[in-house]
Amino acid sequence: MRPLGGVVLLVAGTWCVRAWNHRAGPATAGALLAVYVAAFGASHPLAKRIGAWPSVLSSAAASGAASWALADRS
Repeated sequence: MRPLGGVVLLVAGTWCVRAWNHRAGPATAGALLAVYVAAFGASHPLAKRIGAWPSVLSSAAASGAASWALADRS
């Protein structure tokens, strides 16, 4: 199941980077990609402290807030 999760992460990340690049340019897309990857990486140790689902939701909220603030807010 883990390889499937990696494929989903890669496909979603690629789609997001393309959208961010179109909306806000390559510098912002790169910064948001870094946030996306950092949130993914941080979710694993965070899960040991607060649980899997709260960690996933926290990481997704952080990525979503950064995306909204840097690329989606009009």
